[in-house]
Formats: sequence, C-alpha cells, structure tokens
Amino acid sequence: MKLPIVAYGDPVLKKVCSDIDQTYPDLQQLIGNMFETMYNASGVGLAAPQVGLPIRLFIVEIKAEEDEPAYKKVFINAKILEETGEPWAFNEGCLSIPDIRENVMRKPNVRIRYYDENWTLHEEMVTGFLLVLFSMNTIILKASSLPIN
Repeated sequence: MKLPIVAYGDPVLKKVCSDIDQTYPDLQQLIGNMFETMYNASGVGLAAPQVGLPIRLFIVEIKAEEDEPAYKKVFINAKILEETGEPWAFNEGCLSIPDIRENVMRKPNVRIRYYDENWTLHEEMVTGFLLVLFSMNTIILKASSLPIN
C-alpha cells in the first residue's frame, strides 16, 4: 500500500526518532509499504518519518551502475559510528522536499551499525552513493536540520 509522504515542515520531521524492537507491530508490512511508496515516488531512499512515523527505520535501493553494485537494504536503529576522510560535495535531494537539490558536504568513509529486517546486526563501512543515502536518512531520524537550505 502506497503511503503519503510528509513534506518538509511537518512536525514529525522535527522529532527525534525512537529505536524499535522485534515487537514493533506489522513491521514487515510497513517495510513493504515503504518500498512501494519509494518506488511510486521514484526515490532511492525513504525514512519512516517521511511517512509520518517517528521510528528509526529507513530503506534504500540503488540500481546497479558500472562502479557500484545493486543494493537493496532495510536499516533499523541505524547509527553512524565513525566518519573519516576529507569532505566532498554531492548534489542531494529529498522526497520530503520535492524539486529542490543542493550540494552537501560529506566525509567519504562512514562506519555504521544497524539491524536488517531479519534483526541481524551488521557493522560495515559505507562509501559512495550508499554513504549519501545512509547519511541523509540518518539526519532525518535524528531530527537534525535537513541539509537542504
């Protein structure tokens, strides 16, 4: 089921999101609905607050490119553990702020920890476009200012 995407300025985007656990109701259905919503909006990432839920959950899907493999993931209770390297600019957009893009500075290497949809704990280093998606969605979960002015 396609969910409505909330726009920038909605109070849910200003809330610090809560961790969830395996008892969160209908989590698998929510994840499926979020992917459907993201596809319908032609997005590559979507955080739960963008569909009105202040929980630490987001999804991403990257199509295969010549320099990066395809990647489809669910991130639950994700955290950035470490950021390293010289910052670089990437032109970013957000489904909650349609038709606006801006260059955002990010460090090129980020070590992360998260649970997947099966509640398996992962810790890994992310780079490239996945890093951009992870960082942007983590900002939404922390209710930090979106990096789009």
